Amino acid sequence: MAMTRTEHGARPGPLGGAATLLTWVVAGLLGLDLGAAGARVATGEALDSIVAVVNDDVVVQSELTHEINRAVPQLQQQGTPVPPPEQLRKQILERLILKRLQQQRARQLGIKVDDAALTAAIQTIASRNGLSVEELKATLETGHIRFQDFREDTRMQILTARLQSQEVMSGIQVTDQEIARFLKKEKGKLIPREQVRLQHILIALPDQPSPDQIAAAQIKAKQLVAKLRAGADFAALAAASSEGRTALEGGDLGWFEMTAVPSLVADRAQTMAKGDITDPIRTPSGYNIIRMADVKGGLPGNITQAKARHILVRTSEMVSDGDAKIRLGQLRTRIDGGDDFASLARAHSDDTGSALKGGDLGWVSPGDTVPEFEKVMDTLAIGDVSEPFKSSFGWHIMQVQERRTQDTTDELLRIKAREAIQRRKGEEATDAWLKRLRDESYMEIRRDGAGVKP
Repeated sequence: MAMTRTEHGARPGPLGGAATLLTWVVAGLLGLDLGAAGARVATGEALDSIVAVVNDDVVVQSELTHEINRAVPQLQQQGTPVPPPEQLRKQILERLILKRLQQQRARQLGIKVDDAALTAAIQTIASRNGLSVEELKATLETGHIRFQDFREDTRMQILTARLQSQEVMSGIQVTDQEIARFLKKEKGKLIPREQVRLQHILIALPDQPSPDQIAAAQIKAKQLVAKLRAGADFAALAAASSEGRTALEGGDLGWFEMTAVPSLVADRAQTMAKGDITDPIRTPSGYNIIRMADVKGGLPGNITQAKARHILVRTSEMVSDGDAKIRLGQLRTRIDGGDDFASLARAHSDDTGSALKGGDLGWVSPGDTVPEFEKVMDTLAIGDVSEPFKSSFGWHIMQVQERRTQDTTDELLRIKAREAIQRRKGEEATDAWLKRLRDESYMEIRRDGAGVKP
């Protein structure tokens, strides 16, 4: 499929797959509403001091302070030592600068996230966590996270995903040879996991440890990891050395559903092989060592796929929901009257990737698309054209041309391998792109009223 998977209802990075509520809560940074800043000036409130000039935009002190105040409790909750104030300020300011640069580039390219798309995305996040939007809002507020912050974080996630998809990911190529090499070395990491069994060793620290106590605990933890990786029995070392609650059970924490894996190892649990042992992980309670004792899961066997095609009309300031629905309704009437679907898709679809192929999306498997798209696809009879329907990407009409039952194990492994390689290449390419974006921009960092060009 030549099109990017964010165009036709397929899950874009921040909306799909195994994205958890926690990921969404802590990801991104809140943008300052400069219109609101102007309103404050008009009403006579003091203007914020400018801490950075980024091309024709600014970052102000209140925004920087707000982000620092958000970052500190997140770091503490994760057990990550909070950097010295000046270092933390520098890191947060750099993130805000990169955010500004991406917002500016998105404006240049006409990439936007309207309120309708944002609302649909938040509804998707809520439903994937088994919540209504109101329940999601209450959950966030219980964790002292403002819903408005969460909305703007989500908007920025979608915006950067769309921008980077167009600017970076569209140029990344993955060859069949790269996929074959990846599968030979790392096939086991691609198998979806349902449950994992974990073992745990804790080298405890007091509530307010001294530097010497921290250093001693870290050295002990590293020594234990070295012994374990040299072949020492984990259960025996846990019983002898761990200060965790399951020490006498050999550190066995038991089986966890993937959604219930302890947060300190949640990300690692997706890819650790059976028998792998983490480096020491610092948390407020001390240094933790985790072993992947066992894994349950597997790839699906036979699944039902649909061969589908669609026409997409995106909404914008110029195209309302009503306009998009009317346009697609007219196209549907023309198709019912005998006009060719593929020709109309080439002429009218805003999904440029599939439009070149007459709207063809190829064979689509369960889970490949966002729920709104999949629901319509599953209910359509073969050959029928759907009524216009809305997803987070705009308005669609769709036709299912064929269905088949397929053993997709090998195909899914290849798809997952391709996506993993793309992510790795994408991270490197994104870093280079952001550096280039920064190097080509005018920047001025201000501190205590002084302007210093970096």
